[in-house]
Amino acid sequence: MRPQMVIIMENTLSAMALRTLLMDIAGGMEVVVYDSFKSYTPTEDAVPHFFVSSMTIFRNPDYFRQMMRRTIVVTEGSGSTFTQMGFRTLDATSSEQDIVRAMLQMHHMGHPHGHPHPTPTSADDSNDLSQREREVLKLMIKGRINKEIADELHISLSTVIFHRNNICDKLNTRSIGRLTIYAVLNNIVSIAEI
Repeated sequence: MRPQMVIIMENTLSAMALRTLLMDIAGGMEVVVYDSFKSYTPTEDAVPHFFVSSMTIFRNPDYFRQMMRRTIVVTEGSGSTFTQMGFRTLDATSSEQDIVRAMLQMHHMGHPHGHPHPTPTSADDSNDLSQREREVLKLMIKGRINKEIADELHISLSTVIFHRNNICDKLNTRSIGRLTIYAVLNNIVSIAEI
């Protein structure tokens, strides 16, 4: 049986953004999106792990109580009601950095020793970052602004900007969330550092 990530959310944009992050974190795993529980069709050879909206839980409580260990409720706010019920939650109103941190922590809790297969990353081997780019990326992830990075690494502001642009070009993203995922999965920063 293979694992499968299933997103059931009415908000298409939120679902697609979540799908992108999940594909970055659990590279190679199948991630499917449904706009309602009615349209969800279980696959016989897959073990589903759910990311569902609070409305999906309210409309289908019996099903998701049975799947509680493999269900994360995407809330708009604290989600304390679901936490009290025993569900793990992900607050969609948090910053991108906080959402990515929470997802990486959940992923690590579920897979403390990694996956049995190598996890693909956002960049291929030809796009590996230089040591200096890794240092700049680490400081970016930690929330440092360009001037702070320049001061800490004893380089000019224009050099920092040059490295930032190279990093974003090599990894094909300017999203701090996706950069964070890359940095954690490639041991540039630890989850505790973000």
